[in-house]
Amino acid sequence: MDKKKIINEIRVFALMLLVVTSLRSALADWNDVPTGSMKPTIQEGDRVVVNKLAYDLKIPFTTYEVAKWGDPHRGDIVVLFSPRDGVRLVKRVIAVPGDNVQLVENNLFINGKKQPWSDAVWPMDDPQQGRIYITDEVLDGHQHKVMISPQLPSPARTYGPLQVPPGQYFVMGDNRDNSNDSRYIGMIPRRQIVGRALAVAFSLDRNHWYAPRLDRFFVGLH
Repeated sequence: MDKKKIINEIRVFALMLLVVTSLRSALADWNDVPTGSMKPTIQEGDRVVVNKLAYDLKIPFTTYEVAKWGDPHRGDIVVLFSPRDGVRLVKRVIAVPGDNVQLVENNLFINGKKQPWSDAVWPMDDPQQGRIYITDEVLDGHQHKVMISPQLPSPARTYGPLQVPPGQYFVMGDNRDNSNDSRYIGMIPRRQIVGRALAVAFSLDRNHWYAPRLDRFFVGLH
């Protein structure tokens, strides 16, 4: 094979690779979850499918919008870039622009209205956090699970009140006492939100030699 033909084939391969990675950057992606900040909804080792067209279309490999057709809602699970260090995080949108948000001993208030918890509470032991309690929280009429760890030192169980500025979002992890979220890294600018997390594609148990957790394959997120 002559040198010119080799160069042409390399160019074709490079072009194909660029197209594929650009589409992945702009349309859909998946995100590995290395921490337990969204437990019990998302576990360490989950690989989460991200719809990058949920709210807008961005220029590939950037945070600049080309077109926009929606904004995140309260309760959406989103993938975002941390405004503090640029790390990609998965969190739940708690409050949107204009909302007044407050926490009182992990009880969430939005615009002065307490977001209720279920009467059912499930105590259990977690390998990393010890004794934990799981319950259902209703945020803006939609139910999701939260995890509370009373024995962990958490300075942000009571927080606010504060108002979310225009173009910003307040996010938290469902693991309320062990999450690096807006209580610590601040509000999230709209353009730093990559897309909406839709489902767990597959999951590997890092504590047991990366064994597949089949019960978490293709599980929808809400």
